[in-house]
Amino acid sequence: MLKRFIAYYKPHKFMFAMDMLASLMISVIGMVYPIVTRRMLNDLIPNKKFRAVVFAGLIVLGLYVLRLLLRYFVQYYGHMVGTAMQAQMRRDMFAHLERLPFSFYDDNETGKIMTRLTSDLFDICELAHHGPENLIISTVMIIGSFIYLCTINIWLTLIIFACVPLLLFVSMRLRRRMRDAFADRRKSNAVINAAIESSISGIRVTKAYTNAEKEMEKFEVGNSQFVDACRRAYRAMAAFHSTSSFITDVFNVIILIAGGIFLYAGKIDFADYSAFIVSVNLFISPITTLINFMEQYQNGVTGFERFIEILDEEPETDSTNAVDIGDVKGHIELKDISYAYTTTEDGEEEKEVIDHLSLDIKQGETFALVGPSGGGKTTICHLIPHFYNVKKGTIQIDGKDIHDVTMESLRRNIGIVQQDIYLFNASIKENILYGRLDATDEEVVEAAKRANIHDYIMTLEDGYNTVIGERGVRLSGGQKQRLSIARVFLKNPPILILDEATSALDNTTEILIQKSLDDLCKGRTTLVVAHRLSTIKNADEIAVIAEGRIVEQGSHEELMAKGGMYSELYKLQFRANTGEDVA
Repeated sequence: MLKRFIAYYKPHKFMFAMDMLASLMISVIGMVYPIVTRRMLNDLIPNKKFRAVVFAGLIVLGLYVLRLLLRYFVQYYGHMVGTAMQAQMRRDMFAHLERLPFSFYDDNETGKIMTRLTSDLFDICELAHHGPENLIISTVMIIGSFIYLCTINIWLTLIIFACVPLLLFVSMRLRRRMRDAFADRRKSNAVINAAIESSISGIRVTKAYTNAEKEMEKFEVGNSQFVDACRRAYRAMAAFHSTSSFITDVFNVIILIAGGIFLYAGKIDFADYSAFIVSVNLFISPITTLINFMEQYQNGVTGFERFIEILDEEPETDSTNAVDIGDVKGHIELKDISYAYTTTEDGEEEKEVIDHLSLDIKQGETFALVGPSGGGKTTICHLIPHFYNVKKGTIQIDGKDIHDVTMESLRRNIGIVQQDIYLFNASIKENILYGRLDATDEEVVEAAKRANIHDYIMTLEDGYNTVIGERGVRLSGGQKQRLSIARVFLKNPPILILDEATSALDNTTEILIQKSLDDLCKGRTTLVVAHRLSTIKNADEIAVIAEGRIVEQGSHEELMAKGGMYSELYKLQFRANTGEDVA
């Protein structure tokens, strides 16, 4: 882990070296004052060399001005090095998150991921800057002050130094407790962020159902966990700091007693004893700094551990010999495929969602999947673009196994319109351009026209530059759906997947959207998952999926004639809509 952390220093090694050099000079300058103090007490003041006293004072003042500039450099440029490292880590994590499979996001809440991208990385940034700086300054100060104190009185110095192992022993024992407690606090903080993200995203539902109190209860669970975790963390921290401070206070008592005895016995004169008392802080202060640094160290280390947990997640990768799929015609074959979602940390799986299912969707054909919820229809839609890996069997596009082609080239040839439309908090134009980023303005307008959304856009004050809010909150359901259809028109893929694209819309809006979808489907191989069976009557082929298997398959007329599950479902929907029986 240390090697991976150090690697982030490499792009900034010059500025980091300058920062450490400045820190070293700050340490050296810090030792000047007690040295000058001793010289004054032993020589300049007793011998009344007042001009030398003033000159020495001015030298110290000049060095302190230099230390002022050095401290500014360390505080500014040192923090900027840490910030640059933080930005690179965030960049690496975000890029890795973009490559992770759907299964990762099935198991991890957005709020928890956000915590790792923000607060965790901030603590790493602080450690990256202050860690080496504190270590260098403290180490130099401890060694330098020890040598200097020995020049005053070696035995008194050794007595003080003998107490250091006790301080280190106690600190190490308490540090372990503090580390575990702070790790728990981070986890509980992530739980809070996840709860907040979920509640804010669903605030409209909460208000609609007047369930604010319920959301408060859910939030308070995580909030209470956080308070408990903080209580344990701060209890451990309090024990650590209070005990460490007590031991350093004992140092002063030892100096007072031992120094008094040495002074009484004539082993040290009053000037050296005074200089020793002034100088001993050079030895104690860096030790205290290292002790206090432990809290920051624990925050940074636990943050970095959580950072590399994400980076160590297995990303989506193409097979070794994967090739670009090339020009796609649109013939899709699912051959004896099976799939089950992994639901536990130890890899246990649910009952198979897809169970030895085979489909043959011809080029340019409209193929519909219908059936009860949970039957596996949406899973099929996710398997074809290789969002998940089939457990058994193969999926082929134009005779090529999707495992043998690059995911980027495969997905480039597939357009997806879903029930749950995600729109970015950006302009209408930017949202449509997501279908093909290099499209011209004319192509964007043409796509909007084909999706029957252009006329509405032109009624807006800012037209295509209108910002639509988070998740397109300023648009109606039908308008959101048309924008998503415009995206696919712009992408112009040979294969189209419509996953219950109109099921959330009212009947009138659905009829209008259906016209856009019919236009979109022309000349493409289309897989349709439909809740309303009336929308897929004209499909070339219909398969009824239940419990991961094909129960029936055929055209609308053929399935109605069979009088099976499809016929029953269709009749139930027809009666619900019209109140009449189907002959």
